[in-house]
Amino acid sequence: MTATGRRRPSAPSPAPPATFRRRRSLTVAALVAVLVALSGCTGDRPRSTAPVQGAAAQSTAPGPDPYFPEFGNVGYDVTSYDLAVTYDPASKELSGTVTITALATEPLREFSLDLIGLTVDEVTVDGAPAAVGRSGDKLVVTPVDELARGASFTTVVTYGGTPEPLNSPTLGSDGFHPTADGGFAIGEPRSASTWFPVNDHPRDKATYRFAITVPEGLVAVSNGVPEGRETDDGWTTWRWAEPVPMASYLAMVAMGEYRLHESEYRGLPMVVAVHEDLPTTVDAQLARSGEIADVLAGWFGPYPFRAYGGVALSDQRISYALEAQSRPIYGPAFFAGGQDASWVIAHELAHQWFGNSVSVREWDDIWLNEGFASYAEWLWSEYVGDDTAQELFDLYWTGPAASARFWAVPTGDPGRDNLFSHAVYERGAMVVHALRLTVGDEVFFRILRTWTAAKRDGNASTEEFIAHCEQVSGRLLGGFFEDWLYGTQRPPYPG
Repeated sequence: MTATGRRRPSAPSPAPPATFRRRRSLTVAALVAVLVALSGCTGDRPRSTAPVQGAAAQSTAPGPDPYFPEFGNVGYDVTSYDLAVTYDPASKELSGTVTITALATEPLREFSLDLIGLTVDEVTVDGAPAAVGRSGDKLVVTPVDELARGASFTTVVTYGGTPEPLNSPTLGSDGFHPTADGGFAIGEPRSASTWFPVNDHPRDKATYRFAITVPEGLVAVSNGVPEGRETDDGWTTWRWAEPVPMASYLAMVAMGEYRLHESEYRGLPMVVAVHEDLPTTVDAQLARSGEIADVLAGWFGPYPFRAYGGVALSDQRISYALEAQSRPIYGPAFFAGGQDASWVIAHELAHQWFGNSVSVREWDDIWLNEGFASYAEWLWSEYVGDDTAQELFDLYWTGPAASARFWAVPTGDPGRDNLFSHAVYERGAMVVHALRLTVGDEVFFRILRTWTAAKRDGNASTEEFIAHCEQVSGRLLGGFFEDWLYGTQRPPYPG
């Protein structure tokens, strides 16, 4: 995720988007100004584990997320969602049916789904009506018969209402946003549960199918591969499928008056949607998504999904971009004044590897997403002839990172209120480059390519990444990562 500057609600935005390409004209004084803007950030909980020394792979046993224990549910593993929704922009009403196929990982007398603000009409489990209760944002389902451990079961939920966004002073505005001509769903760490019942945690990845029905003349875009559309009696149903497992917060929809461009790139669908209120120069910028993905593939390995593209919103409430799987969404400020947005496109496309294909196990692993996507901006800057990654690292090292305040929030454990802070983005990118200086270029890029290959379509933890780095490099790196990820003082210059 990126914002107009970055999405860091805990502090003022440090700079307009164009400066994130960090041209040589971005002086040390300007970087010090970034530090001043961010100096109030502090972590909200101490690191509770012992120093990392040759960490082993983390257990895959489910459990509450340390930052967001209220997100997600245990006892089952969803394999697929088949979602059919109808949305009327005039009334702001949504009606939907979701078919959820899952595997019970323990005996289930009842189970929960996340659903915020919408009303449930009926729930069936394996075709039989189920009892339904609500507990806050949880939909509690009790099937007629207990589900045995290892049993595959199908839950169908019919629901509806007026979806609304979630607003948080520290996490910003997420979820379903109605607009005059339609609506869109976007957000991190949760969004999906504002428009359909879901196990809303990245640890439970699944495949998706979407059938989005809107008034004729409007466009409805979602993740993955387009599967056609049909119009009947003044309504058009747009069909999409994401056949590669996806974390729930990456599920997106954008409905309204969009210019839609459908083509192919390297034999895969390329879908670009730009709101009619934006200039056509935006269309050309997003059309570069395939080209930019190719450059990233040279560093990170083969592109991991079966479609390309992007969506540009015109709604000023969205000051950030989100890496929605195969179809990132961009707020309008990134394109203001015709500025070059290739840096943010590179950031969101880097997430297709770091965050989407390889997803976090828990939200305290968020640097594995944002640190690497921010570092992709540095690599992209060097690729297009601007500052090199080394020059950018040194600008930070002699600027903001020269102050103790820069290190107050640990990258590997920033706390839920600093999930999108400079500690995760800029300091995260510095961790990545410090690793590169420590192990050397050949080993570093081998680490990246083998990591994305080994963890493709799954979830991973920081501990697993450290173990992978040690295995590939043949070096003990626990002390390095303890200093750079969890320390609160500036480490020695790497290399």
